[in-house]
Amino acid sequence: MNSDSSSARALSVAITGSGGSGAVTAGLILLEAAARAGCYGLLTRSSGPQIRGGESAAMVRFGGQPLGCMGDRFDLLVGLDWLNVNRFADEIPLDGEGVILFDPGVGAVPPALAGSGARQVPLPLKEQAAAIDGGRLNMVALGAVGAICGLPREALAAGVERVLADKGGSVLEASLACVAAGYALAPEPFVALPAPGGGTEGRWNIGGNEACGVGALRGGVRFVAAYPITPASEMLEWLAPRLEQVGGSLLQAEDELASVNMIIGASFGGVPSLTATSGPGLSLMLEGLGLAVASEIPAVVVNVMRGGPSTGIPTKSEQSDLNIALHGMHGDAPHLVLAPLSIRDCVFTTQWAVELAEHLQTVALVLSDQSLGQSRVITEAPVRTPAPLARRVEEEPEEDYRRYALTADGVSPMTLPGVPGGIYTADGLEHNERGTPSSQAADHQAQLDKRLRKLEGFDYGPAWAELHGAGPLAIVTWGSTAGAVLEAAGRLEAGGTPVRIIALRLLAPLRRAALAEALAGAERVWVVEQNHGAQLFRYLHAEQALPAGARSLARPGPLPLRPGEIVAAVTATA
Repeated sequence: MNSDSSSARALSVAITGSGGSGAVTAGLILLEAAARAGCYGLLTRSSGPQIRGGESAAMVRFGGQPLGCMGDRFDLLVGLDWLNVNRFADEIPLDGEGVILFDPGVGAVPPALAGSGARQVPLPLKEQAAAIDGGRLNMVALGAVGAICGLPREALAAGVERVLADKGGSVLEASLACVAAGYALAPEPFVALPAPGGGTEGRWNIGGNEACGVGALRGGVRFVAAYPITPASEMLEWLAPRLEQVGGSLLQAEDELASVNMIIGASFGGVPSLTATSGPGLSLMLEGLGLAVASEIPAVVVNVMRGGPSTGIPTKSEQSDLNIALHGMHGDAPHLVLAPLSIRDCVFTTQWAVELAEHLQTVALVLSDQSLGQSRVITEAPVRTPAPLARRVEEEPEEDYRRYALTADGVSPMTLPGVPGGIYTADGLEHNERGTPSSQAADHQAQLDKRLRKLEGFDYGPAWAELHGAGPLAIVTWGSTAGAVLEAAGRLEAGGTPVRIIALRLLAPLRRAALAEALAGAERVWVVEQNHGAQLFRYLHAEQALPAGARSLARPGPLPLRPGEIVAAVTATA
């Protein structure tokens, strides 16, 4: 069994099973054990279209370097059972150097997996679990996986104690016994543990939805209203108790229309507010967000994208909400669109989005996706925004207070409800500088210019994108696809092809001049993204931000873009 050649001996393990078999739990423990052994790691998960219950798969990759994506193949597949496993066959590519670990009691390896040529290793997992009071097959399998991958048994035990801490003494005791039994059952280590990558102090084990929650709290959000939707709900579940700890609150609204209007109301009262949703929910929120743009009330939406349109594929990832995020609002409604580039970056980007929305008094849409939101990573501690931004508030307005004054930078200080002399009308109607509703052409032109000027004229600094490398080949990407692009670039560079990467974090307003500078001198330009319509490619073309001859690599979900696919596309046209 070989490690993935692209990432210095990173190992990829998949665990599949039906609902209740504990595949995801075993994956979470394996990730934690890898962290205890000094490795970086990444866990992604997959489930059927029914969202709750049913089959699931946990995919874990760990090694000595930070990991931003799954590799091209898997070293080890563990089948807790074979019910509906065919649904995951495309997501877990195996080859003749891989291993399939299973209990012969659950049946023969299905043809879709056996056809890969992977070595089959049957072990009496059920028998070992049955011999332990309260024993479970997934824990025995976990022990065997740890031994095969060379993880110290102590690290596995620590992982069990961390993940199952709230399950009680008997469950914990049985799980530890099962892991020990599975560890002893494994025939031999197939590979040596990847070399740990430096000191582990300060590393985080965090999921993408949690990371957005951390960013929201760091940015000052103290009120959240939302309606649950996959794959964004976990962010709300994580935030609910933690908002209370900092004096805030979370309210589950009756639907998305109510939730967006609730956060606009809270923000109008001076409380930084946020909601989280996915594609169908975002479409329902757009009218309310137009109100926030027109009335210049800060509002933040974290949109965790999934396969669309409509209910689409709610448990799989896709970057296909870019068009609606950029162009969905009616009228001329300039606003911010941002996208985190990794799970770790979910913290920074969400915090930045909140601060920008507050400072510029506008709407900020954060485009996360299922592959970020429902995955976990072992990573270095996230960074903070360099210079926190806050809302401009007029606490002692003069007699001639003008809420929508035509300032040079477009930002006019707002008063909060109850401030003497600061009363004004805030609604969706066009208005003059005082907020008085107006249908006059001059007022409409002036306020349109003001709302655009404050976004176009602001200095966003270097955070608009992450830039890596140099060379005549440039790859432009955004969001979660950046991880696969970075790994692909590493392989290309190892083969003698220098690559420059421009991973866009701020998608709107587009930083045309900065992008032009980053692309200067590039002889070949590719735009890589995970959607069917090449939405970023077309957006950049419409903005005249790409040189002639730029190419697009756009593929829809649900399968993730893999580094080898990107390398193959780029080298085929060299």
